[in-house]
Amino acid sequence: MSTSSEIFAGIDVSKSHLDLALRNSRKSWRFSNDPEGISKLTDLLLKHQPTLIVLEATGGYEQAAFRSLSTRQLAVSIVNPKRVRDFARANGRLAKTDRIDAHNLAHFAQVVRPHPQPPSTEAKQLLAGLIARRRQIHRMITAEKNRLRNAQPVVQLQIQQHIDWLRQDLKELDAKIKELIQSNPDLKAKFDLLCSAPSVGMVTAASLLADCPELGTLDRKKIAALVGVAPMNKDSGRKSGRRRIMGGRAPLRAALYMATLSASRFNPAIRPFYARLLGNGKVKKVALTACMRKLLTMLNAMMRDNKHWNPAF
Repeated sequence: MSTSSEIFAGIDVSKSHLDLALRNSRKSWRFSNDPEGISKLTDLLLKHQPTLIVLEATGGYEQAAFRSLSTRQLAVSIVNPKRVRDFARANGRLAKTDRIDAHNLAHFAQVVRPHPQPPSTEAKQLLAGLIARRRQIHRMITAEKNRLRNAQPVVQLQIQQHIDWLRQDLKELDAKIKELIQSNPDLKAKFDLLCSAPSVGMVTAASLLADCPELGTLDRKKIAALVGVAPMNKDSGRKSGRRRIMGGRAPLRAALYMATLSASRFNPAIRPFYARLLGNGKVKKVALTACMRKLLTMLNAMMRDNKHWNPAF
């Protein structure tokens, strides 16, 4: 429960504007979503010193405000818009405007209190940008490969040339990612720690550093739910539905899945676990999901304790 002295803020984010509301206050403010507006927003919140600020994930438009607020040591949490909308409906708020959404976010901050993201350094911001671009290029290569299969001969050469160009661009991007990590002592130490685990390579380790700054700061249940590898119950009365994973951070989960595929064959802790699940009748997809959760739990503990991989872990 909150105390009367605590202040909770909600910020509705759009491409051009940031709408700010404080819990238990009818007043709201609008700022432009540019460096000048974000600076004014940050100065105002520094005066109020809120306990928690909540922003919706809005296609990346929230990142500049998040960086400004977190670097000034303000507690900020970025949440899934669906969670906030469902929360508003549960409270009987069906109307939707930018101002109303900001007040809903402030109320959500007070009641739910989502875990704030750790402050982001400039190096981590650069790494996150490079990893995001890497995913985009990888998707473009996949799309072009699919087009190549059914393309007319007259355009096959052009598509293949584009694939080759994208592959070269991907190699150059990987070199930039490695250079950035090697040039930053903090990133390098964490990167080497993660890569000490069998089957965890450059892409998985860099993705964890860029997209999961909470790694090592949460317990195993919370980190699994955050990434989206925690099984959710679907029971009602006498009916017991199948458990399934949902929500979380899909791009990060994809990188973790590829590492788990390798770990199911080569990691001395994951391989027997995977084999045992299959022996117990689990289908491969369910067994791999359980292995993803186990691998993530181990990496989380390694980061928490600042210890490299130990075969007896």
